[in-house]
Amino acid sequence: MSARPEAPADPADAAWRAPTAIIDSDHPEVRRLAVETAADAATDTERAIRIFLWARDAVRYDPYGPFYRPEHYRASNVMAAGRGFCINKAALLCALGRALGIPSRLGFATVRNHLATRQLIDFLGTDLFVFHGYAEFFLNSKWVKATPAFNAALCRRHGVAPLEFNGVDDAVFQAFNEQRRRFMTYVAYHGVYADAPVEEILEAWRRTYGADRIAAWISELERSGGQSIRRFSEETVIR
Repeated sequence: MSARPEAPADPADAAWRAPTAIIDSDHPEVRRLAVETAADAATDTERAIRIFLWARDAVRYDPYGPFYRPEHYRASNVMAAGRGFCINKAALLCALGRALGIPSRLGFATVRNHLATRQLIDFLGTDLFVFHGYAEFFLNSKWVKATPAFNAALCRRHGVAPLEFNGVDDAVFQAFNEQRRRFMTYVAYHGVYADAPVEEILEAWRRTYGADRIAAWISELERSGGQSIRRFSEETVIR
């Protein structure tokens, strides 16, 4: 696995705290949700755990939604839709963290998903998931990863324990499922960002999945009116 790039680590950096066009932590509904979800939590660690669990389970994982415009990743839109893939959910989790005053940022990695559905692997043309997104919080004097991508119900269907987050240790994808079969392999890290680098993500996808394939996905989504173009919950799980 390639080395992780160096990045500014100062939690006081305004970039990790300020709202952006995508991580709209100042949106009234995002702020309301963050405050309500963490209402009875006494520390930032407890607050981060509460919003992680909400983002993990209240937003259904859906890899077939729109992905080609900045507004597709905007936290308030993802919250309203109640569905999204890893980057959508990580952006929402970052927004919830910033709304609570917790320094938060996006991290990206390429992972090999050994237990995806057959239909999703055929759709992508590979089991390599490029620019998989997760959140990072600054808690207890260090940055910790929080990966809210797969909701608990989906994890149970795929035979892997839901990913937990304790605010101290990195919550990254499990290497193996409950049957000790290989589940996820981290291939490369792409660094951390204050906002979702949409054009960089799209360019990486075009290189990996093919420009024609990306164009076909966009055309299909345009015809669907921005609705999900597949039913991921009904697809065949590879075990």
